[in-house]
Amino acid sequence: MKIRTLCFALLAAVTFSMTVPAVNPSQAATAEDLNKDADQALQTLYRTSPTAEMLSHKAHAILVFPSIVKAGLIFGGAYGEGVLKKGGSNAGYYNSFTGSWGLQAGAQAYSYAVFLMTDKAASYLDRSDGWELGVGPTVVLVDQGLAKNLSSSTLKDDAYAFIFSQQGLMAGLTIEGTKITRIKR
Repeated sequence: MKIRTLCFALLAAVTFSMTVPAVNPSQAATAEDLNKDADQALQTLYRTSPTAEMLSHKAHAILVFPSIVKAGLIFGGAYGEGVLKKGGSNAGYYNSFTGSWGLQAGAQAYSYAVFLMTDKAASYLDRSDGWELGVGPTVVLVDQGLAKNLSSSTLKDDAYAFIFSQQGLMAGLTIEGTKITRIKR
């Protein structure tokens, strides 16, 4: 029984140590790095999802997080930095932090992009002190099934999010919240 408790504590410490460096601002990317990584991430997304490329032509802005690192064991967290693109230029930099609790174990990295389809959604980031997903404009997570049925005539929501380039293994059933906040670069 003591060995099981020790193994659990060790695994929790390893998970915590994997998560904490990901949120250390001293390791944050430069604006130039984020711009380059965001452009590459969007090109990867467009190659794998024609729907995402179609949305890019209709979107008022695109919020791109080229690398989110997530780890957890009971308690978990995810962190990454991204770029807001408006009219072909970079309009700001943001971070995304997710905290979670529940039955979960593992670590993974992924990218995500949020296509802000309305002025309401695009200006919400500027008007608010960050964006808590689930609060504010409606965000629809686009999976392969929805992507097949999405066209320029069926667009009706404020924002569409794509998660892509997933690596690693994370399994769980959790309660989580994500906050996106403007940062300086």
